[in-house]
Amino acid sequence: MVGFLVVLVLVVVVGSFPATWLLMLFLGNVGVSVGFWGALPAGILMTFFVAGTGGLSRYRSAVRSAA
Repeated sequence: MVGFLVVLVLVVVVGSFPATWLLMLFLGNVGVSVGFWGALPAGILMTFFVAGTGGLSRYRSAVRSAA
């Protein structure tokens, strides 16, 4: 169980790296200097929000085409 949680945390951190990196670039351009660990929580949230909206749009298009 502990091994599963460790793997899950690693997958979430690695999977959210692109969003976190882009967020760090944006925040650096507007003058807020945060590191990777400071932008990580928002990067994880952005990753799940983008994945959720993408899945929802695929669901809606499948429901419309079936009707």
